[in-house]
Amino acid sequence: MQIGIVGLGRMGSNVARRLMRTGHSCVVFDVNPKAADILAREGATAVDSLAALIAALPRHPRAVWLMLPAGRITEDAINNVSGLMQTGDIIIDGGNSYYKDAIRRAQSLAERQIGFVDCGTSGGIWGLDRGYCLMIGGSKETVQHLDPIFAALAPGVGSIARTPGGPTVPSNPEKGYMHAGPAGAGHFVKMVHNGIEYGLMQAYAEGFDTLRNKQSEELPETDRMSLNIAEIAEVWRRGSVISSWLLDLAATAFAKDPDLSEFSGNVQDSGEGRWTLEAALEEAVPANALAAALFARFESRRQHSFGNKVLSAMRLGFGGHIEGGEHDGAGGYPSPAQAVGD
Repeated sequence: MQIGIVGLGRMGSNVARRLMRTGHSCVVFDVNPKAADILAREGATAVDSLAALIAALPRHPRAVWLMLPAGRITEDAINNVSGLMQTGDIIIDGGNSYYKDAIRRAQSLAERQIGFVDCGTSGGIWGLDRGYCLMIGGSKETVQHLDPIFAALAPGVGSIARTPGGPTVPSNPEKGYMHAGPAGAGHFVKMVHNGIEYGLMQAYAEGFDTLRNKQSEELPETDRMSLNIAEIAEVWRRGSVISSWLLDLAATAFAKDPDLSEFSGNVQDSGEGRWTLEAALEEAVPANALAAALFARFESRRQHSFGNKVLSAMRLGFGGHIEGGEHDGAGGYPSPAQAVGD
């Protein structure tokens, strides 16, 4: 398929690269021309405006994937791109937009007979090689039309053991992508995914902080222990019930520097955790761990602990997030250097 991609940050540019690896054709645009030029040297068609991008996509329905920070930047891009489209064309929002915005945008675009798909995209800076876990919202017909794109971006079944009792033939979720439901469902599922991520990261951070402080001078001397944090993380990766990719990233950081001295422990939040907590409040769901994890990030900006350094190290590992950044969401518009993440 041929697809346009707007926003060439760490995730947007790698989405284009992964699609081109599997034979798809990409027309790319970013307000920073250098980002588009880099991909042009790798086989993409680079353009210098949204109008040129739409004009370079002659096949109908045309599809444009937006990989932009949530909020005004995405809103403006959708308005500008849709204004250049024709009946039947499709906009895909692959960033971390608020799911209620996705519902509103889909309804507005439907009045002009323009398709809209919200695609929660997980995989961070590793998605190029590992593939992206995709949670997709939109009409059945539109999502099915884009299936070759989603299948190319997803990891595939790979080496992960199949779930006992599952279908005989691998399903799309087993391949790493799913049609979650109508417009808004993709971003809602991804939002909750990120909320869970907050809680998992906080549990690791608090655990490693507890291990490290076992040598505290405030403890009786007979109770003190100097524990090798890097080795503990490594052994937990192998056969433990708490093994995960997040633990892998923490272990990598400890192997480089057990004290995590390059991190201050100032941990940002992007919005998905707050939105998930808001949804839990609306549904009267007791989300104790998520709330505590979110508030811990607030506290990290006032008081930095070793545990907060662990959080920072994991965020840098999966998404390239530099401490003090404002967004966990998809980046690259207006700046291709903007951090991108889950």
